[in-house]
Amino acid sequence: MEGFDNIFAINHRLSLFFLGLLLLLASALSLENAKTHSHDFVIQATPVKRLCKTQNSITVNGMFPGPTLEVNNGDTLVVNVVNKAKYNVTIHWHGVRQMRTGWADGPEFVTQCPIRPGGSYTYKFTIQGQEGTLWWHAHSSWLRATVYGALIVHPKEGSPYPFSKQPKRETAIVLGEWWNANPIDVVREATRTGGAPNVSDAYTVNGQPGDLYNCSSQDTVIVPIDSGETNLLRVINSALNQPLFFTVANHKLTVVGADASYVKPFTTSVLMLGPGQTTDVLISGDQTPSRYYMAARAYQSAQNAPFDNTTTTAILEYKSSSCAAKNCSANKPIMPPLPAYNDTATVTNFTTSFKSADKNLVPTDIDESLFFTIGLGLNPCPSNFNKSSQCQGPNGTRFTASMNNVSFVLPSNFSLLQAHHQRIQGVFTTDFPANPPRKFDYTGNVSRSLFQPVAGTRLYNLKYGSRVQLVLQDTSIVTPENHPIHLHGYDFYIIAQGFGNYNPRTDPSKFNLVDPPLRNTVAVPVNGWAVIRFVADNPGVWLMHCHLDVHITWGLATAFLVENGVGELQSIESPPEDLPLC
Repeated sequence: MEGFDNIFAINHRLSLFFLGLLLLLASALSLENAKTHSHDFVIQATPVKRLCKTQNSITVNGMFPGPTLEVNNGDTLVVNVVNKAKYNVTIHWHGVRQMRTGWADGPEFVTQCPIRPGGSYTYKFTIQGQEGTLWWHAHSSWLRATVYGALIVHPKEGSPYPFSKQPKRETAIVLGEWWNANPIDVVREATRTGGAPNVSDAYTVNGQPGDLYNCSSQDTVIVPIDSGETNLLRVINSALNQPLFFTVANHKLTVVGADASYVKPFTTSVLMLGPGQTTDVLISGDQTPSRYYMAARAYQSAQNAPFDNTTTTAILEYKSSSCAAKNCSANKPIMPPLPAYNDTATVTNFTTSFKSADKNLVPTDIDESLFFTIGLGLNPCPSNFNKSSQCQGPNGTRFTASMNNVSFVLPSNFSLLQAHHQRIQGVFTTDFPANPPRKFDYTGNVSRSLFQPVAGTRLYNLKYGSRVQLVLQDTSIVTPENHPIHLHGYDFYIIAQGFGNYNPRTDPSKFNLVDPPLRNTVAVPVNGWAVIRFVADNPGVWLMHCHLDVHITWGLATAFLVENGVGELQSIESPPEDLPLC
């Protein structure tokens, strides 16, 4: 049997080698029409007025949200970031595979040290084999509350969309969160007290709260449409801490893509996006010419947790409507019904409707079978802390969070990728557990003895080409919750999800190995689980974390260290000369 295993392993390595050659050939052919797009991002403080109040917000080029970047599949982006703000900053290109260009991925102290005030760094990478909607955002502290924008990847030049109808126009719908405060102060105060941070004061569409908030009606976003048109809406949830429902009054939405991958079209009246997720939908101008609200509000799965229960709106306006012709605002738009805040049934119906439209490459033979628990925790109040002011979590504790009982700690003197590349000792270990240290009733009544995780900078090592299956299991520690888990540097297939504790004997019968959706962020169901698969074909250090920023602040993260393979095409590139120093 050992001989057969060796032959199988050799064949697997050969297949990866020839696959790399084929990808290189395809890349070379695609370069004939590929372009390089150069941009300058100046990070700066800018006066921004929302909800009757002006405050200095950190922006890119004085814009909130930041600029929308548009490229074609196969193009290269070169973005020079100059930091004129008072905070450290990095930029993450959310969902971009970054094949061999991990130095451009962006998470602070993971793939780079931060760009210090007065410093600069140039991100350069090629977007290959991805089409649809991605986005970019700051990946330092809570700066992404205002530092974000859309990244649109069109098909190769001259190629149509694979839709039955080509869209007449395209509109990015970027959902966000707004605080009547400096978001950095909000998270710093929560870190000081050990309690939950203050919730946002508003949600936004393309940076504007909309008609239902004070001092906001004049700037409500107008999205044009005309009778008979089919248009493409690119919906992005860039909110810091909140999954969101999205709907349009009296209109059906045909979902055609998610996270820059095409899906088999399906029709729905409501979307749910976790922070980090994108969804492309076609909308038809098939209603009476008028004005219709687009609306978004919270999906809140955590029990007894405070949240922002307000509703943001934009207006879908028919160009042929009498109001559009008169440029009037007195004609009140039609308001859509929205799901209840805790409507998990609607969320489940929506998320389980996704099926991939692309060729299925889901791995079937598995080299690494992993099981990660995800959830919150509580640390006891340290003896040298003031319990009333520094331990404001439940019963005088401090909030924390973990995967497999490890609360992730970022280094501060080196980035993880730098430490790996330069073989610097003492920055991290590669002993992150493949399974929970203790088995328990994950979604039941959990013993208080399991509420306190262990802090550490522990990575999981993967050999190049490993075929990975990962079960992500929510827990009811403190409270169960829907967690949007994002993996940097990779797309993955979501082959199953369900509620309760994952059962390795019976739940594999639910696996979809035919047309599972390909995503970069999976919404793990509240009190449930999700199973993903991917091939570790991109060397580097790749962060995996909950995209609720409050949770990554508390440590709900880990990282995969993917080894180099054989030769240059299976190895990470050398670091750029202007890579920031710590």
